[in-house]
Amino acid sequence: MLSEVSFDLPVRAVLPALAEVLHTAGTAVLVAPPGTGKTTLAPLAVADEVAGRVVVAEPRRVAARAAAHRMAALLGERVGGRIGYAVRGERRVGPDTRVEVVTTGLLVRRLQHDPELPGVDAVLLDECHERQLDADLALAFSVDARSALRPDLWLLAMSATPQADRFAALLGGTERPAPVVRAAAALHPVTRIWAPPPRPVATPGGGRVAPALLDHVAATVRRALREQAGDVLVFLPGAGEISAVAARLADLPDSVTVLPLHGRLPAATQDAALRLRSVEADAPRPSRPGASEAAPRPGTAEVPEAGRHPGTAEMPEAGRHPGTVDRRRVVLATAVAESSLTVPGVRVVVDAGLSRVPRTDLARGLGALVTVPVSRAAATQRAGRAGREAPGVVYRCWSEATHGHLAAQPEPEIATADLTGFALELAAWGDPDGVGLALPDPPPPAALTVARETLTTLGAVDADGRITARGRAIATVGVHPRLARALLDGAERVGADRAAEVVALLAEETLTGAADDLTALWRHLRTGHADPGATTRWRAEVRRLRATLPTPAPPPRDLAVGAPANGAKAAPRGPKVQDRGGRRGAGRGAGRGADDLVAGVVVGLAYPERLGRVRRGGGGSAYLMAGGTAAELAAGSGLAGSTWLAIAVADRSPGAPTARVRLAAPVAEATAREAGGPLLRTDREVGWSGGDVVAREVVRLGAIELVDRPLAAPEPELVADAVLTGLREAGLGLLTWTPEAAALRRRLAFCRQALGDDWPDVSDPALLADAPSWLGPELAGARRRADLGRIDVAAALRRLLDWRQAARLDELAPERLAVPSGSRIRVDYADPAAPVLAVKLQETFGWRDAPRIADGRVPVLLHLLSPAGRPVAVTADLASFWRVGYPQVRAELRGRYPRHPWPEDPTTAEPTRRTTPRRR
Repeated sequence: MLSEVSFDLPVRAVLPALAEVLHTAGTAVLVAPPGTGKTTLAPLAVADEVAGRVVVAEPRRVAARAAAHRMAALLGERVGGRIGYAVRGERRVGPDTRVEVVTTGLLVRRLQHDPELPGVDAVLLDECHERQLDADLALAFSVDARSALRPDLWLLAMSATPQADRFAALLGGTERPAPVVRAAAALHPVTRIWAPPPRPVATPGGGRVAPALLDHVAATVRRALREQAGDVLVFLPGAGEISAVAARLADLPDSVTVLPLHGRLPAATQDAALRLRSVEADAPRPSRPGASEAAPRPGTAEVPEAGRHPGTAEMPEAGRHPGTVDRRRVVLATAVAESSLTVPGVRVVVDAGLSRVPRTDLARGLGALVTVPVSRAAATQRAGRAGREAPGVVYRCWSEATHGHLAAQPEPEIATADLTGFALELAAWGDPDGVGLALPDPPPPAALTVARETLTTLGAVDADGRITARGRAIATVGVHPRLARALLDGAERVGADRAAEVVALLAEETLTGAADDLTALWRHLRTGHADPGATTRWRAEVRRLRATLPTPAPPPRDLAVGAPANGAKAAPRGPKVQDRGGRRGAGRGAGRGADDLVAGVVVGLAYPERLGRVRRGGGGSAYLMAGGTAAELAAGSGLAGSTWLAIAVADRSPGAPTARVRLAAPVAEATAREAGGPLLRTDREVGWSGGDVVAREVVRLGAIELVDRPLAAPEPELVADAVLTGLREAGLGLLTWTPEAAALRRRLAFCRQALGDDWPDVSDPALLADAPSWLGPELAGARRRADLGRIDVAAALRRLLDWRQAARLDELAPERLAVPSGSRIRVDYADPAAPVLAVKLQETFGWRDAPRIADGRVPVLLHLLSPAGRPVAVTADLASFWRVGYPQVRAELRGRYPRHPWPEDPTTAEPTRRTTPRRR
């Protein structure tokens, strides 16, 4: 086959060596820079060496179709002859097909179906460096199948990056790695031009790109059109940025055509960007049916109307041939154009330097697309697009200094993506952990654990992670396990056809746009009001899904009463059908309620944790999902006001307080209850809430409370636990601290301070922690907050003492002390380190030293008071005060208080608490 191709590319020189090592080792790694022709020439060379079919696996559908068309064109044939391709929902092969280009996901499905791959003699894994999940699985399963079943199967990994040794070890093992064949550099040089923005631009947060950067990208495109010849390929992170830059370029001259290229576009629109300029300019407009296969994503103004071929806006009316005006193209593309694709006519690349990658929030079960700087390897790939056909130029919208700080390689998808489908594939292969497989990187343990929990909930794997019969049925469907579960279980509830219709819509990304009303989108497809190409693809996927279900399928059940419904194919029509979606302003068309019901059941079966109820005070657009995450509808959404939503697609950007609803259907509470059955539970709750004991019975759908009613006879143990919880939350202030109780607590604290840890700790944390021991009987009898206020706290505190401590408490920490005057004065233990006795000075006459307590260990701090009760001295050393301080006090106060005694020697004077009588 290769001999029939006169087109020469750098990889051709190493193809004989490649064939030789494949004959010798059976495995090899081909490393060839972008533009060297590995994707188109290597499969033809391998086909010349084997008798069976050659399967080429590409990571993307657009790349698979483009590669097949390119090889067929080189042979002067149409696709479907010796060169064919197969992607989900579309296959163009024939009995003479020698080379079949498939997606990596489809190769995984074929390996799972029959790992021997009968009739296939060689498998080529293209762009294996991109590290998508399906690519990793295809590599691991192919190596395992070759080792165990097909040692004669040739296995070739092809990459544009120099990480050859890693893949060589995976293909051949660490002891005998696969041979590495390297192609020369690209045929044409690419000149780098560093074109950073004139002013610093904020780093993208989440998925949003600063408008200033988009302004700069558009300005750089205009600069490239002025300075260079040829078409311009612009790399942007997503479809939204493509639309935004296209709007900024809307005033380009008529001689420049702006075209989008991303994975969500219809195949015909993608093909327009991959078609040669000369063909666009000289050929009449195609009139074949379905030339435009799907409606453009809303907001992308460059995509032509349905029925017109993309990129032909400059063509005259049908039947007329255009002139020979040479039009330049500006192709605005996402990462789909990084590898495997040749965009003809491109001589210039403008790289925004950003990439959009998936991130999974394992705790919430939500994903998000995060905008990150491109890696150096990806930047090299992108630049190579400019030199595929001639010398080219790349304008990089960042500085050379910034380039040096970029990551060397992009992060593999296995490190960040949802691994539910990945884990199911491993289980179906018989290796749930993937330990024995040639995976480039092991799956992250946390993500794999979450994936297994999901699969266990679906009944797809057992406790050991082994696949079940139900799991094999789910894997056979060929969509995400959650959607497969919705198809299998939904067929019993709403009918096989309707379940397949909704799942097909959810599984095919190109069918959904910016609109968030799932039911409306489904009705447009079903009634033929959508783009014909989209309808065609949707119906093909419906047929494929329907074929995976048992035949005949069971009749659907009426979700309201459990009786068989009238037919499984068409949703009921007529004025008797009520809108059961809880939506304000019902009655927007016959059958709307029934369609909502069906869509809600299917979505709820797939994502029960995303069933959401409107939140009070949210303006009808804020919801709480059953999984506990808040979500909001976009402003102006037609779904606003629905009481319940079955949310099919939602994402949450890093740092965002809520998730954003992307696609949903309104449902009734009864439908939500049925679809979310595993999350439905009834709890008897006795707890502390709002400052008191609350006993209630609550019916919940996950985090959503459906019913809340009082519990008449709660279990006493639960009530006691609730009271204890409230005490610990609110603190000891819930108890009534009488002066007696407070004084006792202070005395106990003094004993612990003075005598050691054998005495109880009566600090707040300690008392709360040990509350069951000293408040046990009272807590057992308490039923509400008020009961805590009636507890005798002093009596309860004495339970903390053993009998010896209780017997000596009054001796060691007396409540009152007798003074020489005969009075018994209360001791203040507020400071456990220094108990205070406040006494009038005249009552202490006769004391030579201050009293001591705690077995004489601690002197009492005397606050000596004047006859008016004002402190005149504070001392713990009374003897020293009598000698030094008292004479001064006596001199100052004897004239002020003449009726009170002020002896010269207070240690021998008679103490008194009375005044001296007046002399007449």
